[in-house]
Amino acid sequence: MPPRVPSLDELARLADRHHLSLEPDDLREFQELMAGPLASYARLDEISEPEPEPAYPRSPGRRPEPAENPYGAWSWKTDIRGAATGPLAGRRVVIKDNVCVAGVPMMNGTRALEDYVPDVDATVVTRILDAGGEIVGKSVCECLCFSGGSHTAYTGPTRNPHDPSRSSGGSSSGSAVLVALGEADLAIGGDQGGSIRMPSSWTGICGHKPTWGLVPYTGVFPVEMTLDHVGPMARTVADLAVLLDVIAGPDGLDPRQQYDLRTAPYAAGLDHGVAGLRVGLVREGFDWPGLSEPDVDAAVRAAAERFTELGATVREVSIPWHRDGVHLCLAIVMEGGESVMLGQHAMGSNWKGRYLPGLAEAFGQGVRKHADDLSDTAKLLALTGTFMREEYHGSYYGRAQNLSRSLRAAYDAALADLDVLVMPTQPLKATEIPPADAPRGVQVARALEMIVNTCPMDVTGHPALSLPIGTSNGLPVGMMIVGRRWEDAEVLRAGHAWQTAFGADAAPLPPR
Repeated sequence: MPPRVPSLDELARLADRHHLSLEPDDLREFQELMAGPLASYARLDEISEPEPEPAYPRSPGRRPEPAENPYGAWSWKTDIRGAATGPLAGRRVVIKDNVCVAGVPMMNGTRALEDYVPDVDATVVTRILDAGGEIVGKSVCECLCFSGGSHTAYTGPTRNPHDPSRSSGGSSSGSAVLVALGEADLAIGGDQGGSIRMPSSWTGICGHKPTWGLVPYTGVFPVEMTLDHVGPMARTVADLAVLLDVIAGPDGLDPRQQYDLRTAPYAAGLDHGVAGLRVGLVREGFDWPGLSEPDVDAAVRAAAERFTELGATVREVSIPWHRDGVHLCLAIVMEGGESVMLGQHAMGSNWKGRYLPGLAEAFGQGVRKHADDLSDTAKLLALTGTFMREEYHGSYYGRAQNLSRSLRAAYDAALADLDVLVMPTQPLKATEIPPADAPRGVQVARALEMIVNTCPMDVTGHPALSLPIGTSNGLPVGMMIVGRRWEDAEVLRAGHAWQTAFGADAAPLPPR
């Protein structure tokens, strides 16, 4: 259906929104003038878009029965087989439910997308299938991926297999749980504030946020283009490296991928050892007032010191800017996320690459009908982002983006004398899932309080790995290893050396 001409009343509202003083005769003239550009829009409906056909056959799959989904981690089950051979042959891969898989429903944790079915595969999906992987399903993620807890998805909470009363972390909650349970060998997650690393930490698996732009985001529902990352999750660092080898590299469609993008042989470089590696314990990543738990801080310090047994050196380093990273991230995501996700319906504008018009239309219509069903964190983003943009005209967003270069420079300066930085992935262990009738303040706190160490690397784009180092009181603890931009291989090598020497697999689950 071609675009319609707006009514005079609609034009009056639009004029008022743009602070224009237009009389009725002015409005009628503009109504007539709009016929010209609207005719161009109408012509677009007559031209077919180039839509790549999925390279591998598939059936739509099915929604799992409650009995086969006790932790609430599965969104959809599929059986999509890729190439007969390749580095992922025989490996079961689950895809976060903000990633497009053609013919398979995608919700992104929200009722607003309940009936949406993508017609294209995301670049990472194509690459996984080309490498011989089997996509076994879609994993539940949090509402619009805007939560570090696992209680905001429209389908209900995703529960931690180490203690079902506790959060699995978010927003890649289902991906982490399914890998921890062994129901998938590998998973794709997304990370805008820590959403690969936080659920990996709380479920006791490995998760890697690549350097910004290393893995194409094409075909993945965005949050904020300067924060968006997509990456691998697995039980071992070795498996992370194999999956990163498959999905990394330019696709010519994602504007997040910069001219200086550099890849490396990630799996092949794992066994080179860490003799001489210089490890920095970031003082500001520990002892967060009112948030850090002493047993978590102590466990990570002890784990980091064990690098000395492998021939590395360990010393403390101070990066005061680290404590301000969370403030920059929230300022960027509130305005940028509201603009891209809600203002422009998950597509944005002013960039070249592959757009998903069907997703934009489905989400725009869905939000109009089901905005009240959004999580409290998504509503907070909508209200805060709109207010700041309309009241302060993007000035704070711009200031945060400018300051992000200072934050990045602070890490770069530390990494000039060190090879990797270490701190707790999260300063606290998995929190209890708040009941549905908990006060709004509690719901939001359980969704955002844990991001303080992870989100700065989304702002700066540095690669960061969450590595399981053991448990405390039955709950996993994760150590985060951060490296120089484009040196993901060194981060993975450090994590692999530690895991091979001191803990060869994910944190073990209690008997079920």
